[in-house]
Amino acid sequence: MTTNTAHAVHQTARPTGFPTAADFTVASFPVPEPGPGTALVENLLLSVDPYHRGLMDGGEDGFELNAPLEGRSVGRVIASRDPGLAEGDLVFHREGWRTHALVTLGTDGTRKLRVHDGVPLEAYLSLLGGTGLTAYAALTRTAALREGEDLFVSAAAGGVGTATGRIARLLGARRIIGSAGSAAKVRHLTGDLGFDAAFDYHDGPVGEQLAAAAPDGIDVYVDNVGGGHLEGAIDVLREYGRIAWVGAVSTYNGDRSPAAPRNLFEVVHKSLRLEGVLVRNHTNLQEELEDFLVPHLRSGLIDTDTTVVQGFDRTVDAFLGMLRGENLGKMLVRLDG
Repeated sequence: MTTNTAHAVHQTARPTGFPTAADFTVASFPVPEPGPGTALVENLLLSVDPYHRGLMDGGEDGFELNAPLEGRSVGRVIASRDPGLAEGDLVFHREGWRTHALVTLGTDGTRKLRVHDGVPLEAYLSLLGGTGLTAYAALTRTAALREGEDLFVSAAAGGVGTATGRIARLLGARRIIGSAGSAAKVRHLTGDLGFDAAFDYHDGPVGEQLAAAAPDGIDVYVDNVGGGHLEGAIDVLREYGRIAWVGAVSTYNGDRSPAAPRNLFEVVHKSLRLEGVLVRNHTNLQEELEDFLVPHLRSGLIDTDTTVVQGFDRTVDAFLGMLRGENLGKMLVRLDG
């Protein structure tokens, strides 16, 4: 890559089922010049996320074909005509999946990072980014987890899952149980991340495995999967339990799942509460999140929990690998240079 050439991932076809590399291409173009009120950012880290898969199907809010994709990113300002951004500033923005971007402070989520000494750059797209903010909002606002309560997290070895486990422990959860997609990930949850119990959802019905791991029930479920996981959790939740529904990865690639869990009426019978979590509704919690987590990141009590792929040319590989579950924690792409 040269300093006067920029690159961006374009989607060229709508995936049928699981995406493939043939659905994407990399376009090259001159590095843009900032106009009045904008700043030119050279991206340092890119995020690839499960929600991207749904946007690739198109529709009113979906990705356009043959245009740069959108994604969370951290970059450094290299030229600016935005009075709020100076050369050298680190910014969070949503013009990812490309090497360079024009941004405006306060537009489309663009913000100057509060740089914390002793905190690695990866943290700003994991625990201190949208991933951690989702987990924090799910636990503190949607589910209102209380000290001493028991929690179940699905897709617990992924980005939101690991962040949920970390934050729940700091909030005083009594027992934390996770599901994952391999024996290695189960060992990672209990051996490295401090989960009290974990299971591989391939080993049997989720409800049966969860009931064995939590014979006295659970109080809160943070759902990243949907489908059978949601049904199993409803069975095991105690009266007045809460479900924070973040995602439904089980349905993202056209998989056939029930329109609703067969035991959905148990929400009424047990007086359960089920509420969706959209991180864009909780951006006001960003400073609170950082104040809560930064001391623990600095002390080494918690880690960023990331899998980092090196090189912009591997962005699509990282995305497909994330969908296949090849990551532990948040999947990121670090750009060369």
